[in-house]
Amino acid sequence: MAKPARSDAPSGRVSNQTAGRDAEVLGSKLREIASVVFSPSEAKTLRRFTSGEVARILGLTDSRVRQLSPELLVSPPEVVAGGRRMYTLADIHALRAHLNEIDRVGKRYVPHRDPDKGEHLQVVACVNFKGGSGKTTTSAHLAQSLVLRGYRVLAIDLDPQASLSTLFGVRPENARHPYPTIYDAIQYGPGRRPLEDVIMRTYFTGLDLVAADLELEVFEFEAPLQSTRRGTNDSEPPFFARIGLALDQIAASYDVVVIDCPPRLGYLTIAALCAATSLLVTIHPQMLDVSSMRQFLKMMDELMAPLREQGAAPDHDWFRYLVTRFEPQDTPQAEVVAMLRSLFGERVLSKAMLQSAAISNSGLRGQTVYETPLRRDEVTGSTYRRALEALDAVNGEIEELMARAWGRS
Repeated sequence: MAKPARSDAPSGRVSNQTAGRDAEVLGSKLREIASVVFSPSEAKTLRRFTSGEVARILGLTDSRVRQLSPELLVSPPEVVAGGRRMYTLADIHALRAHLNEIDRVGKRYVPHRDPDKGEHLQVVACVNFKGGSGKTTTSAHLAQSLVLRGYRVLAIDLDPQASLSTLFGVRPENARHPYPTIYDAIQYGPGRRPLEDVIMRTYFTGLDLVAADLELEVFEFEAPLQSTRRGTNDSEPPFFARIGLALDQIAASYDVVVIDCPPRLGYLTIAALCAATSLLVTIHPQMLDVSSMRQFLKMMDELMAPLREQGAAPDHDWFRYLVTRFEPQDTPQAEVVAMLRSLFGERVLSKAMLQSAAISNSGLRGQTVYETPLRRDEVTGSTYRRALEALDAVNGEIEELMARAWGRS
């Protein structure tokens, strides 16, 4: 149990060591919470799925799923009370591969991109420099949703706060097990490693992760220093090209890369914008957030202008705004959304991510909604179903944008 922090001196002055002591106390508490939320081995695991959930994921009927041979499964079938069979995510991928093999109507159960048809790696950067806009929540649910839809997905945490890494089971406060991060693949000097060396497999089968930690802040200091020293024939790639070049090394292994950008327009975010094929800007429908977004867009345009002139800033397949934490019954929020749609038209996704207790409750357990079992009680169960429907609608719309970029009908 963490010891309580020492009170400040009676004079009211605060020690300049207060932050360090509080970090130790908070770190101890976080490890305590993690030991309850996660397994004793501290490795995050994923639950199994019911046949009904598998049916929804694969677009089948429940009875059709039950008819599929258990021999197709990766792991021995688990049967629970009532004779219900439970499936791992690896089982779902195996069933998907089987269905794709026997498919005769072109349903495309395995939607992997085809480079021979010009279907390039989709790199979706989730951006906004205002904290609380839902970037990490959006990135996590988008990445997992695309895996459930059959895509090969790499998630990159570009935020030194490492919230996405934590959600995916890699916790910076666990200093006993240091891990490689995106910094290792983009740093300057001889210590740089190939991106494939820092990719981590996650408990969510089919979803890989490049994690982050506070070391990423070093890049924000290195980049401007190296840029001022850079000569014409310098072998070191410029800061804005480093993420894109790292992704080139592993492009053949994935269909989609989802980048969770830091909440600021620094060198890391600019590098992500240059590597991205698509941009997703999250926006909470409040006027203060909209005002902040205007500043973000203006700064982004100004910072990218010289890179565009150099041909270093690519055109994007699509650029969309996603309304997050939306409460449709809130009249001021509804008016803000209507204003955004009137200004930007189809660049505002037609589906919004609703404010939901299900997302908050899942987050308290270190999970996403896709990981959380549906509760059987009517109130909680309906809350999770509504959240799933909203998430599926948003992520389905993004999938359609990807398919359009690939030239698919």
